[in-house]
Amino acid sequence: MKKAFAVLFITIVSNVLYAQKLPVWRENLQHDVTGDWLVKPEIKKAGIFTTPDARNIILYNGLIRRSFRITPNVACYDYINLQNRKQLLRSVKAEAQVTVNGKKYNIGGLYGQKENAYLLTEWLDKFTANNNDFQFVKYQVSNLEPFIKWKGDEWWATNKKQPTGKAITFIYRSNADELKGITVNVHYSIYDGLPLISKWITVSNTSNKTVKINQVVNELIGATEEESSVTGAVDPATHNNLYSTDKDDNVAAGMLPPQGIYIESNFAFNNSMRYKLSDQITHWKADSTYTSQVNYNFGTPCLLEVYPEQGIGVELPPNSSFTSVRTNELLLDSYDRERRGMMIRKMYRTIAPWVTANPIYMHLVSNNDAQVYTAIDQCAATGYEALILSFGSHLDQEDTSAHNLAQWKKIADYAHSKNVKIGGYSLFSSRRIDDADDVIDPKTGKPGGAFFGNAPCYGSNWGLGYRDKIKKFYAASGFDIWENDGPYPGDICASTTHPGHKGLEDSQWQQMEIQKELYHWLNERGVYVNAPDWYFLDGTNKIGIGYREVNFSLPRDQQVILNRQNIYDGLWNEIPSMVWGFVPLTRYHGGGADAVLEPLSEHLKDYRQLMMQYYGAGVQAAYRGPRLYDTEATKQTVIDVISWYKKYRDILNSDIIHLRRADGRDWDGIMHVNPQLAQKGLIMLYNPLKTKITRTIKVPLYYTGLTQTATFLEKGKVRTVKKVNRDFTADLTFTIEPESYTWYLIQ
Repeated sequence: MKKAFAVLFITIVSNVLYAQKLPVWRENLQHDVTGDWLVKPEIKKAGIFTTPDARNIILYNGLIRRSFRITPNVACYDYINLQNRKQLLRSVKAEAQVTVNGKKYNIGGLYGQKENAYLLTEWLDKFTANNNDFQFVKYQVSNLEPFIKWKGDEWWATNKKQPTGKAITFIYRSNADELKGITVNVHYSIYDGLPLISKWITVSNTSNKTVKINQVVNELIGATEEESSVTGAVDPATHNNLYSTDKDDNVAAGMLPPQGIYIESNFAFNNSMRYKLSDQITHWKADSTYTSQVNYNFGTPCLLEVYPEQGIGVELPPNSSFTSVRTNELLLDSYDRERRGMMIRKMYRTIAPWVTANPIYMHLVSNNDAQVYTAIDQCAATGYEALILSFGSHLDQEDTSAHNLAQWKKIADYAHSKNVKIGGYSLFSSRRIDDADDVIDPKTGKPGGAFFGNAPCYGSNWGLGYRDKIKKFYAASGFDIWENDGPYPGDICASTTHPGHKGLEDSQWQQMEIQKELYHWLNERGVYVNAPDWYFLDGTNKIGIGYREVNFSLPRDQQVILNRQNIYDGLWNEIPSMVWGFVPLTRYHGGGADAVLEPLSEHLKDYRQLMMQYYGAGVQAAYRGPRLYDTEATKQTVIDVISWYKKYRDILNSDIIHLRRADGRDWDGIMHVNPQLAQKGLIMLYNPLKTKITRTIKVPLYYTGLTQTATFLEKGKVRTVKKVNRDFTADLTFTIEPESYTWYLIQ
């Protein structure tokens, strides 16, 4: 009976394969990687191929290759970075896992590999499928479709194009009676010009009964280990071996997980303003089947599993479907921090083009409409492109009365008549609503225990109402920017009466889905979203660069140094348009007269310096106060800086190369690079000392694309031509006045 089923299954697979024609893979389709895709974009298009025997599917774009054996079930056996020829895989695993009604099932996968340190393709023919797993039925291939239909024409973005590439879906069903009507689709996208593959899972229920999706593991990779260690890290005080306290993972402490792959998903939060600390889904585990590893306790972190830590716990009614998190897998070819960061930045620019939008905006503190009209006029007069009503202003976006909507629609119309976009601040999480709508702590059964102490549940009546009020306000008012402070930070909620979730088990997932839907809705309407948490891949545009708010009560001379440190530290993996900084025009978190810029006309040097630091980094800051200028001299200062920024906007919004971090003891600086522009680079250099300095430095030019000579133009005028050294550097001598700055164009 089993043999007959296998024959029938292979026949069905073969029919499906030949029903959808794919180009046939030939080894000569591959080419040696002769250039650097970060300097000269790779032009080879992504493709999905079948081998001549129709037993394998290959995803390929000239930069990476991922190959699958599809009979007797699907298993990935080859995942290679073609830039450095590094093979990521050492063993086959299931393609995914789902836990349905409390029972775990593998999706695809092959069995029979005895040696798990490496994998030979000739072993595949002897591998077998497990009839208890979800079985491959067919595949579907299509062009890559945008995840979010972003409207990017109006936001001064450096990339207005959606990514292109190919997508394939492997479709699976189970033979188990209890899973009749359940279909699992495993989706892969491969991108043009990027060593990236995205992966996600959908589960469809066409049965006549509700099933519960407890958990989805949407990626499993038996990865080549990064290093070998007989034991884990050693405690220098006790000389005892240190191991992870996670009994499920049992990973040897101190051992690096594989560094050749970077994982990022759209399930990240915790207000750290950095992805690595916000990630909720990446798990590097020990692999007990890898018995030939060096680590004595089999604790090498070399098994990648991707899943939400808290689980999913959602009920899936008949004729409905579930979609997992989306995992983005970027293959890295270097240990160099700058290069790794540039690869991640290129990923953001490509798959989330909305993050390249970077409007020039002011943060207004207002008490009445007249102050808003004045601020709009000042924005228009100085070249500012947007106005955000800050916290503490008289805007209330939760008031959806006809009078309030009409009031703000009138103001928005006026702003638009001046070519100024307008937006406002709204707080969600770090506030208390009431016992019925707040997050319920599972430990106490009472409100509290949230990330911010007390916080509303997004699935409560109030939370769902908040979402609907924001939508109504933006649809009716014509506002362009939403600054969402305290967005959903991943709180779990034990309430069983909130309409947006069933109970504790599904509370995190469902709240996240509510927020994502709102961000998608806003993004696709062309609304720009600031949010201090990592929701970029679901449509937000900007996050804080990372700062301590009370630092802006410090004297301005300290703020100048601290801001440059924040810029330097905050742009390793992020592009300038993804982050914002802060400039307190008026008092903020205390501080004296030496902490603020008002009266502006009395602090023009500091005002210009702070603007040049931020705009020179391509970073917008929240210039928070009641006005942008108070005198004609102040107005002209603002106009001069904004005009300079707009003139060099393209290169200033390009990637950062880190030259020297500010420490107040000597020069510091950063450099923008973009080999695709006529202006290949722009250097910002600062002298914090009270004496004039002259320094000679080696300028790293590799990522400018210049190989023979480089022309440096100090402040865009004084020309110096330098030979590019064999290490792609050029020697530059500069002089900077005390407590001042200079800048150079590179052509």
